[in-house]
Amino acid sequence: MATTTSAAAHTALASVTLEVADPEAARRFYEAFGVDAYIRLRASEAHSTGFRGCTLALTVSGPATVDGFVAAAVDAGAVVLKPAAKSLWGYGGVIQAPDGTIWKIATSARKDTGPATRAIDEVVLLLGVEDVKATKQFYVGRGLTVAKSFGGKYAEFAPGQVGLVKLALYKRNALAKDLGVPADGTGSHHIVLGSTADAFTDPDGFVWEAAAPPAPTAS
Repeated sequence: MATTTSAAAHTALASVTLEVADPEAARRFYEAFGVDAYIRLRASEAHSTGFRGCTLALTVSGPATVDGFVAAAVDAGAVVLKPAAKSLWGYGGVIQAPDGTIWKIATSARKDTGPATRAIDEVVLLLGVEDVKATKQFYVGRGLTVAKSFGGKYAEFAPGQVGLVKLALYKRNALAKDLGVPADGTGSHHIVLGSTADAFTDPDGFVWEAAAPPAPTAS
């Protein structure tokens, strides 16, 4: 019986790269939105139609902070897919960046206990998958550790390092419904995940590449 290689057994999410048509325009947007520290950008002409099968979710402290991030995104050119509103689980809204990436901004708090901030408590990359249980087991086989799991509906993995984006799985149709978009879509996901081990593609077509070292910061 084949065994998992030691490299694959230590896979962790090292980076999230968004493939965009205009990296400089995207960089300006994400700096204005306030999430540029969490993503990388690179040019791509890959084609896709409809829902790309994933979203990035920001968890923040309260409704006023949700509103602040939504307003900043809209001012920078985003489109509101779901206006921020109260729900059973808290308060949140959904926007789509000019490059097509969908972002959800939410809080579990129903009312503010302080002024709005620009602080982000957590960033989660949600992949919409056909079979949560099967894909969860695929990633466990790659060495990821399950942090939360709710049957065949949702699974979340522990981050590889402090401060990294968390990886989570959600049923594709349920994710699309939550975001307020049709579930159909074809072509590129326009997202590439950096692997601390080797390159691979998951059962739903999400591509992982061996992570490049962080680019040097300007002095």
